Amino acid sequence: MTASKSERLLNLVIMLLVSRNYVTKERIRDVIEGYQGASDEAFEKMFERDKAELRALGIPLELGYVDKFFEDEQGYRIARNAFELPDLNLEPDEVAVLGLAARVWQHAGLASVTSDALVKLRAAGYDVDRDALDVLQPTVAADEPAFDTMWEMTISRTPVRFHYKRPSETETTLRHLEPWGVVTSKERWYVIGHDRDREQVRMFRLSRIEGDVVADGKPGAFTVPEGTDIRALTTGLTPTRSTTTATVLARKGSAVFLRRRALSVVEDVPGPDTETPWDRLEVSTYSHRELAEDVRGHLGDVVAVEPPELRAMVADSLSELIGVDQ
Repeated sequence: MTASKSERLLNLVIMLLVSRNYVTKERIRDVIEGYQGASDEAFEKMFERDKAELRALGIPLELGYVDKFFEDEQGYRIARNAFELPDLNLEPDEVAVLGLAARVWQHAGLASVTSDALVKLRAAGYDVDRDALDVLQPTVAADEPAFDTMWEMTISRTPVRFHYKRPSETETTLRHLEPWGVVTSKERWYVIGHDRDREQVRMFRLSRIEGDVVADGKPGAFTVPEGTDIRALTTGLTPTRSTTTATVLARKGSAVFLRRRALSVVEDVPGPDTETPWDRLEVSTYSHRELAEDVRGHLGDVVAVEPPELRAMVADSLSELIGVDQ
């Protein structure tokens, strides 16, 4: 998928997520870069393809009337409560697009374009919920090496091949997959799709992919079966993991993801500085190492407290990040 298409899809999601009202197709065309300047026919084709791709990724687009008192003009929106995917065990489970948005938000160019879109919405008289973007906080956590390529292949419906190594195996196995979606579940990233080797739906953990993800066919070579529920498949295929707890300090107003999975929050506690108030969070996690990456991703806003091994992991991670030895 091209950078311009990625940008267009991202900004379409953000626009429909932050708007408190239904947004007309005409307004979407005026605001979203990529639709602007296209002919009527080209716009209709792009918009229909974009809607189909978002729905295939599990993003529910709602169609409703712009004015609730007059049913004469329809528009689109994304309901925030439907957009967020709750985990059955009350752990945070964000859909792929949230993860994508958090990653892409780090690129200043897209952040600038998105800000321009919000300004245009406000100027056009739309009531914008800026707080809805709080879930897209930028982080500096390391991406899975296979994430970007796998995401592009998923969007373009391109079959892939890659070498995969299970924990119990010493050698990698070449796998062939039709990727239907890139998802996050229980603090890990997975790709889910049709496994051509086993002729069944399978889910692969991205961190266990070794080497490059390579195209194994042409774009558009497959379609996701109609009625496929990525959420249900992810829930059914996610491996069972036991949880543990840890304590961190979070600056007031920061660390939305960590707060969502906090078992308890004690407000206004002493922190490492006095620039802002701090809160103490008891957090449920599947791995202290993965939580250490989350802490590192909120540089300056989150501090590890307990257990000691968590603090050590954060220190090691930060040392690696800046390239120094302890």
